[in-house]
Amino acid sequence: MVSLAVRRESWPIRGSFAISRGSKTSAEVVVAELTGENDGGDAVVGRGECVPYGRYGETVDGVVETLEALRDPVARGLDRIGLQHALPAGAARNALDCAFWDLEAKRAGHRVWQLLGLSKPEPLLTAFTLSLGTAAEMGKAAAENADRRLLKLKLAGPDDLARVEAVRENAPRARLIVDANEAWTLADYVELAPRLQVLGVEMIEQPLPAGKDEALAGLRRPVPVCADESCHDTASLAHLDGRYDAINIKLDKTGGLTEALRLKEAAVAQGYAIMVGCMLATSLAMAPAVLVAQGAKVVDLDGPLLLARDRPDGLRFADSLVHPAEPALWG
Repeated sequence: MVSLAVRRESWPIRGSFAISRGSKTSAEVVVAELTGENDGGDAVVGRGECVPYGRYGETVDGVVETLEALRDPVARGLDRIGLQHALPAGAARNALDCAFWDLEAKRAGHRVWQLLGLSKPEPLLTAFTLSLGTAAEMGKAAAENADRRLLKLKLAGPDDLARVEAVRENAPRARLIVDANEAWTLADYVELAPRLQVLGVEMIEQPLPAGKDEALAGLRRPVPVCADESCHDTASLAHLDGRYDAINIKLDKTGGLTEALRLKEAAVAQGYAIMVGCMLATSLAMAPAVLVAQGAKVVDLDGPLLLARDRPDGLRFADSLVHPAEPALWG
């Protein structure tokens, strides 16, 4: 029999973190923990972490309630496959899906990548995100992180060109991508995209609001445009044709590793470049995403770097690389 435990945790952010929708000083996460036995009768534990996101109508209380309602179904035999139908894509399913994968690996005595038939994961170049601020503030942050190889800039519309110029001046060797978090208008995009191309920006993430991005269809895109809020799971792909060049896969949107891998396969088959991103969370949330991110064009799994502290046995970050998880953390 498998038992499910659910808990909420708060992890302080180093300073604060701001995007176009607001700022916060802590990462509020929910952890699903499954306890079962391996073939030898020894107890094993699988864990998964998610970040409920208000943009998608999620709250910590709501996700905890949703997961706790599955205690009895899990005890009666609900498994990872059944979970895909028991819950919709979203944070709650993500935590439990990843916990099932972790439990399966520990029961089998193998790594998750082996269970999936994947190659052994390699370290990946990850972006480091600069919080939204004034041009001067973001320029200062860029100078402090100028040795990082890939910087991601949070933007908001007004004064964005000055922000990017300040970052480029203070981190001249860094590769740059930007994320507007739905804050631009079509006029903003038309004005800014060619200028950002001149500044060496390699990708623009979700410039227009989801559901109002039809204007991107057929539009000249001097910098590749990546869907984030517009792309959640495999079903989302039908609405993206002609509007985007890439998609950002986040496990909290797909509802876990299972659907994330399906989405990646389908998106690649349709010609989309792959970005793998994250919410502000600990290494436990990043670990499954490292498997999805193998071979991705852009990797943005820097969540733990933005926290004041991380979990024991957290992912190792060195020289702008994120290294795959050790079994003590996940998988």
